[in-house]
Amino acid sequence: MVRNFKNYIERNAVSATVKSIRKPMIENFKIPILPLEVQSKIVEKLDHFNDLVHDIEKGLPKEIELRQKQYEYYRDKLLDFN
Repeated sequence: MVRNFKNYIERNAVSATVKSIRKPMIENFKIPILPLEVQSKIVEKLDHFNDLVHDIEKGLPKEIELRQKQYEYYRDKLLDFN
C-alpha cells in the first residue's frame, strides 16, 4: 500500500526545483478496501487480542500457562542426556 502510494506520487508529482503534491493527487488515489467479511474477521481477532492484553483475569493466566509450558520444554531439552 505504501509502496503503491509512493509510486503514484512520484509518477504524478509536479516537478520544478522541488517536487510538489497537489490536493487532487491525494483525492484521486485509490485505497483498496477489504471485503466486509474479511474486515469483520480482522476486528474479531483484534478484539480477542485486546481482551487478552487488557483483561488481567484472562490474559495473565494464559500467559503464565504458556510460559510454564515453555519452561518445561527447555528444562526437558536441557536435562535430556541422550
